[in-house]
Amino acid sequence: MTSTRSAHESATPVAQSGELFAPVSSGVELCYQTFGDPDADPLLLVMGLGGPMTWWDPDLCRLLAERGFFVIRYDNRDTGRSSRVGGRVSRTTLVRAFLGAPVRAPYDISDMARDATGLLDHLGIDSAHVVGVSMGGMIAQTLAIEEPSRVRSLTSIMSTTGKRTVGWQNPSLFPALIGGRGPSREAYVKASAAMWRMIGSPAYPQPAEETRARAEETYDRGVSASGVLRQMLAILTQPNRGARLRSVKVPTLVIHGLADKMVHVSGGRATAAAVPGAELLLVDGMGHDMPPALFETFTAAIRRNADRA
Repeated sequence: MTSTRSAHESATPVAQSGELFAPVSSGVELCYQTFGDPDADPLLLVMGLGGPMTWWDPDLCRLLAERGFFVIRYDNRDTGRSSRVGGRVSRTTLVRAFLGAPVRAPYDISDMARDATGLLDHLGIDSAHVVGVSMGGMIAQTLAIEEPSRVRSLTSIMSTTGKRTVGWQNPSLFPALIGGRGPSREAYVKASAAMWRMIGSPAYPQPAEETRARAEETYDRGVSASGVLRQMLAILTQPNRGARLRSVKVPTLVIHGLADKMVHVSGGRATAAAVPGAELLLVDGMGHDMPPALFETFTAAIRRNADRA
């Protein structure tokens, strides 16, 4: 996940909306933004844990628009400028869920998938190509399973099936994930930079000033520590989708970095193995982010997969 600006400049200006809002369910309003021609192929981008829509780099969004997509990025519930959802989640509850004990979550991945369909409804879009990163991949997979008529093609990036024996986190990350980032802007920025140093792509290191700029933008648009915990619990309590993924009939692309510490590459391999005919693209030196050096690779693969629809 990244919001780093690359050197790419569009030869032809791509239309870009401001930040807009869509009521998608009772009490939930999503902030979203679009790139490109509304008559082009709709492409819905779904971000991961605690990540606002701005982690979809605008340069990547413009590249996708240039390839014939109407690109829609949005803040998930409990993220950025979208609605905050009630329900307290303690760190003790997270640990219990991590260990497999039964717990009750304020919402689940299916609820977040319904947010996505609500956004499509708001935009008058019957179906879209769907691309999800990390938790967003879980949401995208769930959408393809539960609302197959709404998904034209599926791209799952650095994600997993929900099976506990695949796609695990490196144990060294868990303290940082549940430890909080402090209430101040500077504390958040420092903790965020430290996390990206741990999970970023070793072959494509991000300049410190760009990591800091992303964290500052994320904080300024709105962060919710309690929201991150609610999303994390939705991840920890998700079902194993392996068997149900066999019902997915749309063209499917799975992208995963071989150096991913947040979601082990076994999660990507399991996802590709579960979906009939899925393409698996493994990237050397890629961690749990989307480096600008790989934007052309991602764009070409997503377009190729969509063209199979």
